[in-house]
Amino acid sequence: MKKVKSLLQPVALPLLAFVLALFFGGLLIAFSDSTVLKLAKSPVKMIKAGLASAGNAYLALFQGSVYDPNLAKAHGALQGFYPFSETLVSAAPLILTGLSVALAFRAGLFNIGAQGQFIFGAIGASYVGFHYHLPIVVGVIAAIIAGVVLAGLWGGLVGLLKARTGAHEVIVTIMLNYVASYFLLWLLSTTAFLQKGRRDPIAPPVGDNSRLPHLAGNNMRVNAGILIALAAAFFVWWLLSRSTWGFRFRAVGANTAAAQTAGISVPFVMTSAMVICGALAGLGGAVHVLGSDYSLTAGTAGNFGFDAITVALLGRAQPVGTVFASLLFGALRAGGLTMQANTSTPIDIVLVIQALVVLFIAAPTLVRAIFRFKGLKVSGGIVSKGWNG
Repeated sequence: MKKVKSLLQPVALPLLAFVLALFFGGLLIAFSDSTVLKLAKSPVKMIKAGLASAGNAYLALFQGSVYDPNLAKAHGALQGFYPFSETLVSAAPLILTGLSVALAFRAGLFNIGAQGQFIFGAIGASYVGFHYHLPIVVGVIAAIIAGVVLAGLWGGLVGLLKARTGAHEVIVTIMLNYVASYFLLWLLSTTAFLQKGRRDPIAPPVGDNSRLPHLAGNNMRVNAGILIALAAAFFVWWLLSRSTWGFRFRAVGANTAAAQTAGISVPFVMTSAMVICGALAGLGGAVHVLGSDYSLTAGTAGNFGFDAITVALLGRAQPVGTVFASLLFGALRAGGLTMQANTSTPIDIVLVIQALVVLFIAAPTLVRAIFRFKGLKVSGGIVSKGWNG
């Protein structure tokens, strides 16, 4: 029994936070439905209508992110999983950017710059993908390497400034996000990147030889990017759990002074950690451009870099947790449009659910009080067990 409890404890907080987010999200769905509000004079009918409204919305969310029986009936059983393929398409860049933030957490750094690193990864991959006509496979590898190297250097700049000057990484990464965004806007106005015959900021599409292959035929967008993301998650797990570099990262993250006393070069650890974090986020940008978007635009990065912070928090800075959290957020992204189309539920509800998850993750004492759950050890507002692992 104790062993079961020890296994469940690391996932208890994220799971309970998500349950609470769904509950309060359901309340918002119900009270934003005009038909429910019209039944205010009849509490029983109002409750039934509210439950039906929230249930239908969440059913549509499921059908838009996991399995749609209507598609299966019309086009075959396999096509019913088209929504799940969209979830995987959204989840792949989220896994990689989430790992970027999670790895920084474990090294005692707060990487808010995954958005900018994602942008530079997308820039490098896009340029190689449309500018050079390389053979198949070689084109994909070259484009990915370009994105990873460019983003790794961008992330390493943060680590170098932190190590050499003491500049706070949160402030530096936030400012560099703006630099990356405006640099991309400028870049898309140059002849080197602007697509011929277009005035709006959009780059030429990457060549066919530089695109990631689809995994389930051309009718589904799921591509090799999800396999790359899972491989990266395994690499981060190995790095943190089985390598001496990972031990140094965790040692610096746990206690910088003690690590320095033990002979660990803190500046080198900080710089190298941010290089790897930047490379991971850049790999996310490369996967997004080469696997689904194909053309670099001003909005290519979307909110991937910022959602990565939520994903890393929900996954408790663990590679496996980050993967599952990314799949969850990928499902919310993919199913949100279906929920809006089928039930007229505002898509902003999805953003509210994401925000509520962050709120409850950041307030474990509140979660413990609501569920009367005694298994969470709280220290300084952050669940201590499993954070620095």
